[in-house]
Amino acid sequence: MGADKDNVFELSRQNHEETQVFFAKLKRKKPKQLDDIAHRLHNKISGQFDCLSCGNCCKSISPMITDKDIEKIAGKMKMKAVDFIARYLHIDEDKCYVFNDTPCPFLMSDNYCVIYDYRPKACREYPHTDRKRFYQVLDLTMLNRELCPIVYEVVEGLKKEGI
Repeated sequence: MGADKDNVFELSRQNHEETQVFFAKLKRKKPKQLDDIAHRLHNKISGQFDCLSCGNCCKSISPMITDKDIEKIAGKMKMKAVDFIARYLHIDEDKCYVFNDTPCPFLMSDNYCVIYDYRPKACREYPHTDRKRFYQVLDLTMLNRELCPIVYEVVEGLKKEGI
């Protein structure tokens, strides 16, 4: 059974321990071919999903918002950065700006993003499965595989590759 927006959490919970062991191995080994394999899988798998029909990421997590993101979004919204921060953001336990609420305050009911053209860097890079030095985001990937069918399928593909 393949992952979709409705079953991805349950599927990821079913093989959570197996994936933790696999990621621990990747962190120790840091295989040289990891990026190439992850990127190949990302390119193959991401085209099979319509993110607009899912939206789990925007409905469930708040991305890290950089100072540059704040300036860009506030400017496009014709707001001062300080006012944008006061209205939409707070600092989390990691000392990063994140949105006050989930779902994202800019997510519309049809899963389109009001600020798509100037969305935060973390949103532009999501689901992070095509990132260079993929081993650096394994902890984030472990969390994202519970929400995103693309991440789940990329991780399952990596396990099948036997690296």
